[in-house]
Amino acid sequence: MIPLRDDAPRFTAPGITWFLIALNTLIFLYELSLPPHLREVFLRQFGVTPILFTHSGTVPWFTLISSMFLHGSWLHLISNMWVLYIFGDNVEDHLGHFRYLLFYFGCGIAASALQILLSANSRIPSVGASGAIAGVMGAYFLLFPAARVLTWVPFLVVFFLWLPAWIVLGYWFIVQFLSGAATSIGSTASTLHGGGIAFWAHVGGFAAGLLLAKLLPARHTHFRI
Repeated sequence: MIPLRDDAPRFTAPGITWFLIALNTLIFLYELSLPPHLREVFLRQFGVTPILFTHSGTVPWFTLISSMFLHGSWLHLISNMWVLYIFGDNVEDHLGHFRYLLFYFGCGIAASALQILLSANSRIPSVGASGAIAGVMGAYFLLFPAARVLTWVPFLVVFFLWLPAWIVLGYWFIVQFLSGAATSIGSTASTLHGGGIAFWAHVGGFAAGLLLAKLLPARHTHFRI
């Protein structure tokens, strides 16, 4: 299921969400400007490599933040930014701009932490904003469960459906959890030494989003007539 837009209203301009989308895009364009061998070095230097956290004397803590702004392809970037565009504005509207930014980074760090914990021997750097954006999705799931999301469902006769957010996001989370469990049970060479999707980062980010959305206070609002 691919979300296309939602119908939850917002009352403030999502400046932080727009800023994050712009910054991610600019950094990806910089990545593309690098020769292929330097691009690989760049991603390894600023991505989160689990084994460096678990078996290294010098832990690159800065990569917990820098990795959130790197992407491996146009599809990787566009899919992440599209989901952030759909769901980020309402979460930012609820939390307020500054708390939303702290929330975003907190979810991204939690996502990387779970991925490191469950892939401790991996030498492959994880990059992308998907862990932090999974947190946004978790918060939206909790805060706006009844909001409707126009969704592309390619395997149905009716391709476009308005579905409750809790169904769209809940389905996504279940898929990520089951996929993460499958890769952990499999523990093949490809999951330890090859590329792939960091499913546990998605699970960790979503769970962090649920928790932080519950703990962080909403922004101050005024009554509207």
